[in-house]
Amino acid sequence: MPRPLRSRPRSFALIDIVVATILLGISLAVTMGLVGRALASQTIGERLTTAAALADEQLQLVLARGPDDYQRRFALTGACDAPFGDYSYTLAFTGGSSVGEAYTVTCTIAWGGGTAGAARSISVETKIAPRTSVGDADPDPDRAPTQGVSRTAEETTP
Repeated sequence: MPRPLRSRPRSFALIDIVVATILLGISLAVTMGLVGRALASQTIGERLTTAAALADEQLQLVLARGPDDYQRRFALTGACDAPFGDYSYTLAFTGGSSVGEAYTVTCTIAWGGGTAGAARSISVETKIAPRTSVGDADPDPDRAPTQGVSRTAEETTP
């Protein structure tokens, strides 16, 4: 009579299942850690983009109003308008002491520091020419052209 074939012991199947479960758990933990880091990086990127846009807005206001007397006429620090109340701005002016010299304007946008996380900030620096020229006493001169601009097309025949 032939001998029956020996089947694989059941203990090896149990070891295979335990090893597979451990590997699956490790891979899920690594995946969840990577997802958490990706979400944190996305949030930081969104905050930096918003801060850059707010800094650009403040510098555009300085450009539109002129840097000459901006320090005397407008606030140099404060909270940004809603819905960006958790951001604050600070403007700093240097230069412009001699006639025709450009002002160096630095805008710093800060956020965080509370329950939202660590305090962070960005700074943007640019040069802006003064609005007033030599002998011009009006800080907000009328910049309209003295002559109108004709926008009609003229046809010429060769």
